[in-house]
Amino acid sequence: MALSSFDIDAPQWDQSTFMGRLKHFFNITDCRTALLPDSRLDEAKALVESCRAGSIPPGTTEEQLHYAKKLYDSAFHPDTGDRMNLIGRMSFQVPGGMAITGFMLQFYRTVPAVVFWQWVNQSFNALVNYTNRNAASPITPKQIGVAYITATSTALATAVGLNLYTKKAPPLVARWVPFAAVAAANCVNIPMMRQQEILNGIAVTDENGNKLGHSTKAAVKGITQVVISRITMAAPGMIVLPIIMQRLEKYKFMQRITFLHGPIQVMMVGVFSMAVSKLEPELRNSIVSQYGDSVQQVYFNKGL
Repeated sequence: MALSSFDIDAPQWDQSTFMGRLKHFFNITDCRTALLPDSRLDEAKALVESCRAGSIPPGTTEEQLHYAKKLYDSAFHPDTGDRMNLIGRMSFQVPGGMAITGFMLQFYRTVPAVVFWQWVNQSFNALVNYTNRNAASPITPKQIGVAYITATSTALATAVGLNLYTKKAPPLVARWVPFAAVAAANCVNIPMMRQQEILNGIAVTDENGNKLGHSTKAAVKGITQVVISRITMAAPGMIVLPIIMQRLEKYKFMQRITFLHGPIQVMMVGVFSMAVSKLEPELRNSIVSQYGDSVQQVYFNKGL
């Protein structure tokens, strides 16, 4: 294939298959890219933009183009093209999420520890949610503050309340308190942080990226999917891992290395479409009047 006609935005893997999507997300969540300097990321962005403009530097290989796109997708916002802060990037989610989840699972016995690590987790989540918001729906600093305070309060109230309630419950039940707090907070944090999308809608496009209008139903669907996926992703580590640790801690060798329980738990944690018929009547009629039956699906950035 001639590089002059290389489509850098074309998926490297088949996105219609689970394995294709899995490879794509493994690619952009590669934590090694979080260690690269901003200058290297800016070089990758420049190469991606040159390729989009049809001007590929002489001597550039297809492999270099794919790697540049990998760096671009991992560090730059899909809507604005701006470089994202390190903590909010996809490439930081594995090490950052592992560390915080591991410590939440380890330090669950006392109220001060529960309060501190739930606060750390919600601060991390708030920054991630803001960084990966749909940039076409701006949010004010006041709304950000309200969302952060509400989600943090929900997480703390859930965690502290359940922590006190489970004092007489089996030890394993107490280990599941962090997951309950995380799930409750996600149900509040994400919708609050992205409330402008719910109120004003998000941009929907046809399969070729042509903007068709704004939809609040697409926003609600996208945000709901994000909430569900966040809770689902947290479930294996925060439900199964406590069961494993509960069993391991009965062994004498584990009782001799209590200072390693935290690091051990850290190590063990390890775009969507919508049918036109599901859109608001006004937007649906507008699309049908302009495009007839040629557009059956619209596409939108649901955010992370």
